[in-house]
Amino acid sequence: MAKKQFKTESKRLLDLMINSIYTHREIFLRELISNASDAIDKRYYAAMQTGNTGINRDEYEIRIEPNEAERTLTVTDNGCGMTSEELESNLGTIAKSGTRAFSEQLENADDINVIGQFGVGFYSAFMVADKVTVYSHKEGEPAAVWESTGEDGYTVSPCDYEPIGTKIVLHLKANGEEANYDEFLQDYRLKSLVKKYSDYIRYPIKMQVGRQEKKEGTEDEYETVYEDQTLNSRVPLWNKNKNEISKDAYNQFYRDTFYDFEEPASVLHIRTEGMLSYTALLYLPKKPPFDFGTKGYKRGLKLYANGVMIMEQCEELLPEYFGFVKGLVDSPDLSLNISREMLQHDRQLSAIANNLKKKIQQELLRMIKDERDAYSEFFRSFGRTLKFGVYDNYGVNADFLKDTLLFHSRSLEKEITLKEYVDAMPEEQKNIYYAAGDSLQHVLKMPQTERVAEKGYDILCLTDDVDEFALRVMREYDGKQFVSVSDPTLDLSSEDEKKAMEEKKTESKELLDKIKTALGDKVLDVRLTDRLKSSVACLTGEDGMSVEMYKVLRQMPNGDTVPMTFHLELNPDHPLFAKLAALDDDKLKEYAELIYAQAMLMAGLPLDDPAAFSEAVCKLM
Repeated sequence: MAKKQFKTESKRLLDLMINSIYTHREIFLRELISNASDAIDKRYYAAMQTGNTGINRDEYEIRIEPNEAERTLTVTDNGCGMTSEELESNLGTIAKSGTRAFSEQLENADDINVIGQFGVGFYSAFMVADKVTVYSHKEGEPAAVWESTGEDGYTVSPCDYEPIGTKIVLHLKANGEEANYDEFLQDYRLKSLVKKYSDYIRYPIKMQVGRQEKKEGTEDEYETVYEDQTLNSRVPLWNKNKNEISKDAYNQFYRDTFYDFEEPASVLHIRTEGMLSYTALLYLPKKPPFDFGTKGYKRGLKLYANGVMIMEQCEELLPEYFGFVKGLVDSPDLSLNISREMLQHDRQLSAIANNLKKKIQQELLRMIKDERDAYSEFFRSFGRTLKFGVYDNYGVNADFLKDTLLFHSRSLEKEITLKEYVDAMPEEQKNIYYAAGDSLQHVLKMPQTERVAEKGYDILCLTDDVDEFALRVMREYDGKQFVSVSDPTLDLSSEDEKKAMEEKKTESKELLDKIKTALGDKVLDVRLTDRLKSSVACLTGEDGMSVEMYKVLRQMPNGDTVPMTFHLELNPDHPLFAKLAALDDDKLKEYAELIYAQAMLMAGLPLDDPAAFSEAVCKLM
């Protein structure tokens, strides 16, 4: 029996198949099971073509058999089988795919799903085996055996293999320093690989699994009893009709698959057919996982092609701002790369991702309308991520995400949407007002909010570090500008009030200059404001930036270059202000220092010298 060479540059190409195309050694089992499923589909299709439409698919199976003594792993199917010529044609030529040729012949066979496309999956067996033997028997033809140790070619010869179908025997490599091939002989490992990659192959994947039982007639002697186990679920939950799936079934699948102890906040079961067909099962969690927001967290959906898992986390299917979504996508229309481990970046993938993005947004909007309490709980967990999505990439996604945001309302004392804020605005109100602080209690007590609240206008309370950045990127909502209560251009005064303020500024210019001199470079400027009512002073930043935004900027890389000096604004109607004009320069300096320190504390800023402040207060008392 002469040894034949592969019909390609076998040594170089086979080495590429084994060492470069596949990144995980364990993938070989997925490939062999997928090929076995394809072979059964071919036999089933042939039966239909001959009019045998009553054939029972439950008669078909794929069997896995580990043998520790012989160090072999066998994968058997009762599919179509191959003749010696087909063995040589399909296995003797690397990258010749019988499945692709078969799929091109299918006519109106909607119930047939073949997976192999490139003719290289079989050769992944050589990642774990130093010899592969294939016994195959096609109905009505003599059986044949194909055998190869890899790069040095193969042999094909007749054999007496009786069952219809194919049996592949892998003679596992010896263990080395970097690889333990014995793991592929362990029941638990094989079961986990089937569950991970091939759980939804439509045919049963069976294996003899041992369990310990007490020997009959003994008290402490045990024996291993073997029994057939079906390792795969076969029918994916997502392929069932929605009306057949209970809420408990959805939730149980979520807990089992994504290891969450809580029920999801919402479930989306999407089935799309047409130019691009796919099914998606998506879950919105209630709470973030422990590593959410860290570098170790990986977003992405599980990706299946006809029920076979291709990628465990496909990042391309979810934008970062929806990175909290868990779930999967199954599609027969994906353009896979040669190893089927990754997707090619093409329009199909982009189209699915774009559709899913819209579906998720629509579900969030539905929850806001129909399940407000559930959405509020969800938003407390993931709202910051949505706000980052608004701010990221110069606000490209701002319009898409703006209606999913919630902010605390100062007037209503609850969380509201931007639309709800605008709908409740008095007719004369022109802008959307907001105040930023490190906590809700801080914002509610900010002196800068007093004048806006007095006018009867609501104020959005921003407490996340990203909030103000997000609003400044959006600029406006429904034609209403976002304006900080700390903005120096804030204009809520009547013409008479403006005229009176100008007179006060003229009258107080000398006093303000003295206070500025007393405080030196601690402040950018000292000026009068009409934004305060009961408070004597407050701090404001440049260009309407709040003190809170300065704090956030200081925490960023190179944040120490951000200056932390502000404008000191004084309330000319406060009783204390009238007292300042009567003080001598030394006393004025003491009072100016105290007022400045008070404004620092109100803004949530640390004092440069708390001891000096305490001493000054005691002296005043």
